[in-house]
Amino acid sequence: MSAVQQLPEGRYGSSRSADARADRKLKLTGIVLGALFAALMIWFGWYYVVGGSKFSGEVIAFDTNKHDVQVHMEIRKDTDASGYCTIRSQDAAGAEVGRADFRFDQKSERIDKVVTLKTTGDGTTAELLGCHAD
Repeated sequence: MSAVQQLPEGRYGSSRSADARADRKLKLTGIVLGALFAALMIWFGWYYVVGGSKFSGEVIAFDTNKHDVQVHMEIRKDTDASGYCTIRSQDAAGAEVGRADFRFDQKSERIDKVVTLKTTGDGTTAELLGCHAD
């Protein structure tokens, strides 16, 4: 007595096979975009760890007086690399009282050096603004 009724094709939305095809396309698109994103993150990570700057420095300590600041620096670089680091000093109010570039051309991977930054006032800081390879 109960008969199975077949709904008219296309009247109540798309067929299940069209939905399955759309799902497969979305899954494939998601996989491709996910793989591209993962490859991009790996490339950025590799560049940051290995391929980034080959010349960097760090201020270990500094000693101030009225006319200069003695800055103890450590430079890490490739053996054949040369470049410079920029250091500045500020007074207690925050005004810049000295800035200079210091060159490092030694054939060594690690350089430990004390440099003297001349100031126009009583410097209270020694800040490394950056190091740049030539």
